[in-house]
Amino acid sequence: MKYNLIRDLIDCGCVRFGQFTLKSGIVSPIYIDLRRLLSQPEILRRVARLYAEKLRTLNFDRLAGIPYAGLPIATAVALEMNRPLIYPRSEKKDYGTRSLVEGVYTAGEIAVAVDDLITDGETKISSIKNLESVGLVVRDVVVLVDRGCGGDRTLASAGYKLHAIVGLEDIMAQCAIRVVKV
Repeated sequence: MKYNLIRDLIDCGCVRFGQFTLKSGIVSPIYIDLRRLLSQPEILRRVARLYAEKLRTLNFDRLAGIPYAGLPIATAVALEMNRPLIYPRSEKKDYGTRSLVEGVYTAGEIAVAVDDLITDGETKISSIKNLESVGLVVRDVVVLVDRGCGGDRTLASAGYKLHAIVGLEDIMAQCAIRVVKV
């Protein structure tokens, strides 16, 4: 299944090569742009099934999609699993409900954070803090791709467990196989 997923990500342009500065400041020769999944409904559906497979092993009440790239993926997963979805805002608005978390939830419920990928883990921590500020409990973070840049350690040191469907090394190994076959 990993092979098919990675092949799909490469074929639809979610994996790009060049020189890219990531949000974390790390300069990388590979860029993983999972926002492109929005335009690939069949691949997004398969991705949602893979997340669902991983999530079925966890205990939670709500999926919490991390904006922005994680939110459409979390929506697809919520539909696949028929589970409720919420999402943390990056900042409290001065209008409307002024809520830091959108959707229906009750303090004390367990939310699992769902995002597209993880690099160093810092952005996950800030989103989780917003979820926790309204009384939600977060134990787990699920991503499609772990770039292998210490995000798992950052989360662990804050008391959270990372669950990744694939690692960057899996993607790179598949790219090497494809290059050799050409």
